[in-house]
Amino acid sequence: MTTSDSQSAPPRYTLWQLLLYMLRLGALGFGGPVALVGYMHRDLVEQRGWISEADYKEGLALAQIAPGPLAAQLGIYMGYVHYRLIGATAAGLAFVLPSFLMVAALGWAYQRYGGLPWMQAVFYGVGAAVIGIIAISARKLTVKSVGKDKLLWAIYLLLAVITVVTESEMAWLFIASGVLVWLLRAPPKWATPDRVPGLLLWQAPAAAGLSGGVDANILLQIAVFFAKAGAFVFGSGLAIVPFLHAGVVNEHHWLTDKQFVDAVAVAMITPGPVVITVGFIGYLVAGFGGACVAALATFLPCYLFTVLPAPYFKKYGKLPGVLAFVDGITAAAVGAIAGSVIVIARRSIVDLPTALIAIAAAVALWRMKKLQEPVVVAVAALLGLAMHPFFQA
Repeated sequence: MTTSDSQSAPPRYTLWQLLLYMLRLGALGFGGPVALVGYMHRDLVEQRGWISEADYKEGLALAQIAPGPLAAQLGIYMGYVHYRLIGATAAGLAFVLPSFLMVAALGWAYQRYGGLPWMQAVFYGVGAAVIGIIAISARKLTVKSVGKDKLLWAIYLLLAVITVVTESEMAWLFIASGVLVWLLRAPPKWATPDRVPGLLLWQAPAAAGLSGGVDANILLQIAVFFAKAGAFVFGSGLAIVPFLHAGVVNEHHWLTDKQFVDAVAVAMITPGPVVITVGFIGYLVAGFGGACVAALATFLPCYLFTVLPAPYFKKYGKLPGVLAFVDGITAAAVGAIAGSVIVIARRSIVDLPTALIAIAAAVALWRMKKLQEPVVVAVAALLGLAMHPFFQA
C-alpha cells in the first residue's frame, strides 16, 4: 500500500483498538526509543497490517527531523495516519500516560521514604538487558530501512560513528543526509546551492519563541525549561539527559547529582519513553503539579512538530524527491540509533555479569520470536537484585 492509498483506503482497525494498543505499549514497552519504534513496526506494520510500510517510514523520518522524543512522535504520527488530529492526540496521550503515572508514583515514594536504595540493584540487571533488547530492535530497523543500498549504508555508518564519538544526535546531519540523497537521486531542475541552507532555518520561530526570560514562579520555570528540552532535543532520551542535567542540577539547582542519577534510573526501569524521566524530576521539584507541567511542556512541542508538518508529508510523500529525501533521513536516523546502542552500552555494561545479561537477552529475543520483552526485563531485574551486592564496587 502506498502513502496515497492509505489516505483513501478505510483503516483496518478502530480508533479504540489503536488507543488500547498505545496504552499497552506505554505500559509494557521497555527498552527506550530504539526498542519502542521497533515494537511499533513489528506490531502495526508486520503483524497487524494497520499501518503501511510507507506510512511508517514517513513517520520515522518526520519524527527524526522534528525535535522531541523519537518514539512519542512516531506514536503520534501512527495515530495521525488514518484518524488525523483526533487519532494523533489520542495515540500520544495513551502512549505517555501509563509511564507518566508510574514515574509520578515512584516520585511520591522517593520523597516519602527518602530515596530508592534498591534502584541501583535493579538497574544493574535491567540496564544490561536493555542493551540486548535495543540491539535486536536496531538490527531489525537496519535490515528493513537500509537493505543493500550502498549510498544509504554509507550514510548509516557515518551517522553511527558520529553518534558513538560525540554521544549526541546532530539534527543538521539528518537533514543534510536527506538533501544529499534527494539531490543525487531525484534532483529538481530548480535546485540551486543557495536554496539548500534554507532547509535548516525552519526551526528558527520555535527558538525565538522560547528565548525569553523566566518568571520567578516555580511552575512557570518548570514549564519554560522543559518546553526548551522538548523543542531543542532530537532523537531519544540519550540526547535529552545532558540537557536536563545542565538545567536541573547546574543551572536551577533543583536536584542533586544523586537525585538526577536516580531520576534517569527510574526512566530506564519503567516502560514507555525514556524522556518520561521529566515527570519524576518535576515531581521532586514541585509535587504532582510539577510532574504534570514538566511532562506537558516536554511533549507539547513534539506533538505540534509532528501534526503540523504531517499533512504535507501525506500530500507530497509520493514525489520522487520527497521519497529520496525520506530515504536519506531514515538511513541517518537508523544509523544514529545504532550508534546510540553502543553509547548506552558503555554506561550499562560495567562488568562480566552485565555483559552476559546483555548477550543473553539479545540471544533469547533473537532465537525465541514470541518472547515478550517485559519477561526479559523482569528476569533481568531479579538477577540484578541477586547479583548486585556481590559485584558492587
